[in-house]
Amino acid sequence: MTEPLLKVQNLSRHFGSGATPVRAVDDVSFEIARGETLGLVGESGCGKTSLVRTLLKLGPATSGSAVLDGVEITKARGSELHELRRNMQVVFQDPYQSLNPRMRVDRLISEPWALHPGLVPKARWREETVKLLESVGLRAEHADRYPSEFSGGQRQRLGIARALTLNPTLLVCDEPVSALDVSVQAQVVNLLAKLRRERNLAMLFVAHDLAVVRHVSDRVMVMYLGKIIETGPKQSIFSAPAHPYTQALMSAVPTPDPRLRGHRKRIVLQGDLPSPANPPSGCRFRTRCWKATSICTEQEPALTARTAAPGLLTACHHADTEFARRL
Repeated sequence: MTEPLLKVQNLSRHFGSGATPVRAVDDVSFEIARGETLGLVGESGCGKTSLVRTLLKLGPATSGSAVLDGVEITKARGSELHELRRNMQVVFQDPYQSLNPRMRVDRLISEPWALHPGLVPKARWREETVKLLESVGLRAEHADRYPSEFSGGQRQRLGIARALTLNPTLLVCDEPVSALDVSVQAQVVNLLAKLRRERNLAMLFVAHDLAVVRHVSDRVMVMYLGKIIETGPKQSIFSAPAHPYTQALMSAVPTPDPRLRGHRKRIVLQGDLPSPANPPSGCRFRTRCWKATSICTEQEPALTARTAAPGLLTACHHADTEFARRL
């Protein structure tokens, strides 16, 4: 087996102190292979952004480990962290806020080379900037403009180009298309898929739009209240999810074929997302789950492989019953 590019084990990120810290990320484990795209989904407040910030070392981990290409992210300091960040770059949700409005594009793109001297000779900065712009569908003359002179989709292309300047092995995309129009979303998603193939990039793609995740991802990871509750190949997640929460998410995905809309039952979850400072005992989803029984209150379910769906891991006491019902 090839060693994964990113290996996360029992990673937690808690906020606050005392008896009731906010458990934004709680004992999360997963892997991403080289060249693979892992989609991360879940409703607002489930911990997606906290997980991303911890992986990018933008906030300290409370416990656990995250290893990128043999380097422990959570323990990296100084020059080691500086070098590590060459290999993991991020595309942010809001392309305007992530670009300095006072810098022209040529300076925005070349700034990472100034921070990592020796990677690209200064005499070639303009040439390499033009290559990067063209690789994301922009033109050479765009190098002399400011971010305010671009549309939202073009600014996101600039953000992608800047993220690629250091030739990273892992690209973290944090809701990269949620601020864009639907037609522009498709263009940016297709661009990311193309760049991934050309550069053999691994990607962690965070989004709440399941249709986008389905298009771009190889595997999907579903998060609820700081925990990973289901993960597996996208075919299994979208066609035969075993966890009730995943089933509810999938039932909300719009169906483009009007003939099928009346044949799919919409699952509407009752109640609000519990507080991560005081999560329910046992299964965290039980307070909103229509399948919950006494065991769900008493025991926290572990991520367990399902023989009926190769590669699918589900944290649900009733997942095997669900598969048996379908068979």
